[in-house]
Amino acid sequence: MFRVGIGYDIHPFTESNELILGGVKINYKYGLQGHSDADVLLHALMDAILGALAKGDIGSHFPDDDPCYKNIASILLLKEVVKMVSASNYCMNNVDLIVICEKPKLAVYRQEIVNRLSEILNLEKTKINFKATTHEKLGTLGRGEGIAAQAVVSLINNKLVNDSIIKKGEDK
Repeated sequence: MFRVGIGYDIHPFTESNELILGGVKINYKYGLQGHSDADVLLHALMDAILGALAKGDIGSHFPDDDPCYKNIASILLLKEVVKMVSASNYCMNNVDLIVICEKPKLAVYRQEIVNRLSEILNLEKTKINFKATTHEKLGTLGRGEGIAAQAVVSLINNKLVNDSIIKKGEDK
């Protein structure tokens, strides 16, 4: 059985934080405002994973009114969500991610973000797609007031993975 989830998040810029996207520090004059480190990309990714598992959203697991999550690195939260995938007898099949912002330009960070996510998700780099686009100067994002991200995740049941391995072995 396959499962698919979609996630979305948006955060405004602030001068008081570093910019972290996909667990990677981005060199930019602004960071994002939020209760945690405001890693908008990881927040969208976690919501997509939780959606695929039918387990709510990150706010229900890591509420922003809980002081223990204040300024926490979102990569730590993602590790907890990844544990939920395994506990549910699923594994990651693929991930498709998009960041929407006018600035900063993110192409130079693409491989570093994919490498970091591959490590955390225990997923081959070829199964992680990361892209960035602008909002064509329209609206809040187009005025450069923040960053949004979307994620789509597909999970596959471990039994299907194991069965396909057995079948491949029998074909030899």
